[in-house]
Amino acid sequence: MIERFCPDEVHKSLHDVELSRLWEQGIRGIILDIDNTLVGWGSEVMSVKTLHWLRKAKQCGFRLCIASNGVTKRVEAMADAIGIPAIAKAVKPRKKPFRSALVLLDTTAEQTAVIGDQIFTDVFGGNRLDLYTILINPLSHDELSSTKLVRKVERSVMRRLHRKGYLSEQQLTSRLQATAKKNRNDKGN
Repeated sequence: MIERFCPDEVHKSLHDVELSRLWEQGIRGIILDIDNTLVGWGSEVMSVKTLHWLRKAKQCGFRLCIASNGVTKRVEAMADAIGIPAIAKAVKPRKKPFRSALVLLDTTAEQTAVIGDQIFTDVFGGNRLDLYTILINPLSHDELSSTKLVRKVERSVMRRLHRKGYLSEQQLTSRLQATAKKNRNDKGN
């Protein structure tokens, strides 16, 4: 059961995701989270580097879609700004938003990747439909209080995935260092 929480890839950031390799694997659609994936939590502004990655993904031929648990107005504004469809109030990890994204992208599960910063929403939700899941470190140290609590459980799950051989030492270390840094910064505020 623990393997349902295991991402196919773990990266420090969105910018480390190799689009050419995904294309070679047959991935044609990418479902993206917003908060702490495309922008820092609660932010409205994408970095130039993120905008460049999105443009490059479109130029490579990928179809992109946002699936976010965020409120409709914010999610749709973000999607409109970058010219891609979106699903707001997704209630991830439920299957329905991921199925809806497949329809919007016009791709099959085998052709679709999910990129997000949370194991229990993005990765688990994508894995429930056998999508290709990519976990990235959160962009920001700011999050909802409930998400901060979930991050503690997430670290425990990551360690267990490593002990069972699902994650490499490098993948585990990269993620744990990022969340440990977040905790140190949170305590300093």
